Amino acid sequence: MSAADFKTDLRRRIAAVKPTRWVRFGLVAALFLAWVAWLGNPWWALALVLLFDIYITGYIPLTWWKKSKNKALLGVMGWVDAIVYALVLVYFVFAFVGQNYQIPSSSLEKTLLTGDYLWVNKLTYGPRVPMTPVHFPLVHNKLPILGCKSYLDSPANSYHRLKGLRDVESGDIVVFNFPAGDTVCARYEESAEYYDMLVRHYGREYIKQHPEQFGEVIYRPVDRRQNFVKRAVGLPGQRIRIASDTIYIDGHAQPMPENVQFNYILATTRPLDADRLHSLGAAEGDVQSIRAEGADRLRLLSILPGASEQCFFYVMPMTQQMISELKADGTLADAAKFGQVFATDGAAMGLFPEGLADNWTLSDYGGADGLLIPAKGLCVKLTPEAWKIYHRAIRNYEGHTDAYLADDGKVYIDGKPADTYTFGMDYYFMMGDNRDNSQDSRFWGFVPEDHVVGTPMRVLISFDKDRSILNGGIRWNRILKDANPDK
Repeated sequence: MSAADFKTDLRRRIAAVKPTRWVRFGLVAALFLAWVAWLGNPWWALALVLLFDIYITGYIPLTWWKKSKNKALLGVMGWVDAIVYALVLVYFVFAFVGQNYQIPSSSLEKTLLTGDYLWVNKLTYGPRVPMTPVHFPLVHNKLPILGCKSYLDSPANSYHRLKGLRDVESGDIVVFNFPAGDTVCARYEESAEYYDMLVRHYGREYIKQHPEQFGEVIYRPVDRRQNFVKRAVGLPGQRIRIASDTIYIDGHAQPMPENVQFNYILATTRPLDADRLHSLGAAEGDVQSIRAEGADRLRLLSILPGASEQCFFYVMPMTQQMISELKADGTLADAAKFGQVFATDGAAMGLFPEGLADNWTLSDYGGADGLLIPAKGLCVKLTPEAWKIYHRAIRNYEGHTDAYLADDGKVYIDGKPADTYTFGMDYYFMMGDNRDNSQDSRFWGFVPEDHVVGTPMRVLISFDKDRSILNGGIRWNRILKDANPDK
C-alpha cells in the first residue's frame, strides 16, 4: 500500500467511526493519560497509538471474529472478549487501587479476626508499580490446582511507588509482603515455620539434601511474597523498646491499642464451653485447658492465690474487656499474665536480632537502649553489634549480597571495607495486637518500605471457622466494619 493509499484508507476509517465511539475513546484516553502522568513515565504515552487503533482505525484485527457467520465461534469469542476485558480491569484495580485479602491467623485479634476478608486500600500510601508485571491477577503466587507459579520472573520492574495520600503513621494497620519470605521451602510456604526458622532448626545443608521433606527451595520476588497484616508501632528513624509489655518510642510510653490482648493463665469457677468462648469472642483453637495434678496443681494454686481446688485452669489470650466480663459473672477466680510467670528467653524463641536478643522476651524487648529503626538517609556505624541488627536489611533488602562481617570484626560491603552504612529505604517495626501469639518484627526484624502493600479499610465479610454457616458461621456484625478502628 502506497503512502497516498494509506492516507485515503485512514481518512475513510476515521470518517466511518460513530460519534459514540469517539466519546468512548476520549474517556479512555483521558483516563490513560492521567494514569501515565501519575506513573511518572512519559514513555507509556506511546501506548495511546494502540488505543487509537483499537477504538478508531482498527488496523489490528482484534475483533476479526465479529465478522464471522459461525454462531458457535461468535458465542465463544464473545465470552473470551468479555473475560479478557474483565481481567485487564481487575489487573489495574488490584495493582493500583486496592485488593481483597483474607486474615489467616489471630495475630491482630480482636481488631481483626481470623476469617475476615478485607478491602485493602493501596492509594493511601501510594501503590507500587508491579515488580512482576506479567502475572495472573486473581491469585497471589501460585495457580490453583496446577500449583505452578502465577507470574513470570521476567520482565521485572525495580521498586517504584506512586504518590499516595500520606505516609505510614504510628498505629496504622498495614498489609505488607513478608520480608523473611524471600526464600521459602515449597512444602512450608503456608506454614508459620519460614525458611530462616527451618535453617536454625535443621541447617541449610540438611534442607537441601531432603527435598522430599521440605520441597523445592524457591526465591520469591518482593511482590510475590506472602501477605502479612500487622500494626505499625515503630517508624523510620525511631528507637523502639518494650518494657513490661509497654512499647516505648524514643523513650516515650505509647498507649495500648483498645483491643490488645496477652496470654493469661486463669482459674475459673466453671468450665469454659464452646458457647461461652464464642460469647467472649475467643477462638477455640487459641484456648488450652490445663489438667494439672499433684505438685503441678499446687504450683498453679500458688501462682493464682484466688483459685481453689475446685477451679478449672486455662491458658488463653484475653483483652481487658474479656477479663472484666468473666469477673462480672463470677466465672473468673484469678488470672495472671502467662509471660510474666513463664517467661521464655529470646534465645529459645529465636527473637531478632539473633545473638543480641538472647536474654530478651516478648514483654521486655530491645534492651536498655532499644533498637534504632533504619530510615532512608540514616547513616549507622558498622560495629559487630550493628551488623547483627542490620545485616539482613543491607544484604537482602538493599541488594548488597556481597556484604559480610570478617573474622577481624571488619564489615565488607561489595568487596570493600566499610565503617558506616547509609540506608536507601525507610523501614518499619510491625507487631500484632495479639501480642503473645504474633510472628512479627520481634522475630524477623524490620519491614522495608518496598514491601508495604496498603492499609485495610473495611471488612467485606467474616467467617467463623469454629461454627457452621447455619450456626453463626457468618459474622454479620462485622460486614463493612472499619478495619482500622484505632485510627
